[in-house]
Amino acid sequence: MATPSEHEDSCEEETAEEPKAPKIRQTPEDIKLEAIGITVAFHPSQDILAAGDIDGDIYLYSYSCTEGENKELWSSGHHLKSCRKVVFSSDGQKLFSVSKDKAVHIMDVEAGKLVTRIPKAHKVSINALRLVDENIFATGDDEGTVKVWDLRKGTSFMDLKHHEDYISDIAVDEAKRILLTSSGDGTLGVFNIKRRRFELLSEDQVGDLTSVSIMKRGRKVVCGSTEGSLHIFNWDGFGASSDSFDIQAESVDCIVPITDSILCAASMDGVIRAVSVFPNRVVGSIGQHVGEPIEDITPSRDTQFLASCAHDQLIKFWDISSIPDITVNDYRRRKKKDGRLKALSNKAFDTGQNFFAGLLETNEENDKGEEDDEQDDDSDSGSD
Repeated sequence: MATPSEHEDSCEEETAEEPKAPKIRQTPEDIKLEAIGITVAFHPSQDILAAGDIDGDIYLYSYSCTEGENKELWSSGHHLKSCRKVVFSSDGQKLFSVSKDKAVHIMDVEAGKLVTRIPKAHKVSINALRLVDENIFATGDDEGTVKVWDLRKGTSFMDLKHHEDYISDIAVDEAKRILLTSSGDGTLGVFNIKRRRFELLSEDQVGDLTSVSIMKRGRKVVCGSTEGSLHIFNWDGFGASSDSFDIQAESVDCIVPITDSILCAASMDGVIRAVSVFPNRVVGSIGQHVGEPIEDITPSRDTQFLASCAHDQLIKFWDISSIPDITVNDYRRRKKKDGRLKALSNKAFDTGQNFFAGLLETNEENDKGEEDDEQDDDSDSGSD
C-alpha cells in the first residue's frame, strides 16, 4: 500500500503531465519568410494562405488562431525570378502566379504541383495579374502591355500597349466586361473585354498610380499613388478624376476594399490605414510593419483578417472584423485635431511605440465641439 508521501508524489507527477490548454490568439501568429514577401493571397474557402517572395519561391500555409498551429503545406521554386503576384482561382483548386521571369504559372493547390506553365508570356517582366472568371485572366507587364488570356485555348486574345510605363494593378467590373489598369505613367486605363478593344486612358495624375479598386457599388474607381494620395473616378467619367485626397502617407502602394465604402491602404512608411471613401476620411490605423515598406495586403474570405507582407520578411495578420461596423459619424466624433491616427486593432501599436508616438490616440479629451469644426469636403458626403 502506498504511503501518503508516495501518493502525493504520484498525484504531482500526474498533474505535471497534464497538457496545457492551447493558447487561442485574436489573430494568427506572424509567419517568417526566408526572403522579402512580395505578394499574399487568402484561399477562398479554407484557412490557407499563399505567398510569393523576391527569390521567386511560392509558399502555401495553413493558419490558425491557436498558438503554434501555423504550418507550411508546400513550397515551389519554379519561378526563376521574383514572384510578383499570386491569386487563387474562385474554387480554390488552382493558384496562379506571375513573375519577373516573364512566365505565368498555375499550381495545383492540393498537390503543390505545377500543372500549367506559359513561358515568355510577355516580352518583359510581368507585374500584375487579375482573374476574370474560371477561364479568363489578365496580365500586365513592366512596359505597359496588357494581355487577356483564355485558358481553354492556352493563348491570349488581347495584346494591347497603351500605357507608357509598368502596369501596377488590374481590376474588373462585376459584369466581367470592363478591365481597369493602373500604371506607373500616372494614368488609369480602360479596356473592354467583351469587345476586345482599348477604350481610353485618363489624364495624367500626380505620381505613379500603384493600385486600382472598384467601390461604392460600382459607381467609383479608386487609385492609389506614390505621392500618398487617393484619386477617385466616376464610373462614367474615366477621363479625369472627380476627386483626390492626401491620406498623410509617404505613398499608397496597395489598396483593397473591405466594405463598399472603406478600404485599407498600405504604405512605404509601414502603416496600414483604413480609409473611408465619400466622405473622404482616414479612419485610423489597422497595424504596421515598423519602418518597413509594405508590398501587399489582402483580406480573408470572411473579412476577419487582413494579411500583409513587407520588407521585414514577415507575414502579419490583423483583425479587421470591426471595420464593417464603422460609420463615418462614429469616426468624426472621435477625430482629433492633432492628426493622430485612431488604433482600430489592439495590435496596431503593439510594437514600435516610440515610432508611432505621434499617431497613437491616447485620450478622449475635447471630443465635444470638434464635430462642429469638421467640414465635409466632397459633394457625395450625404449619400449612402
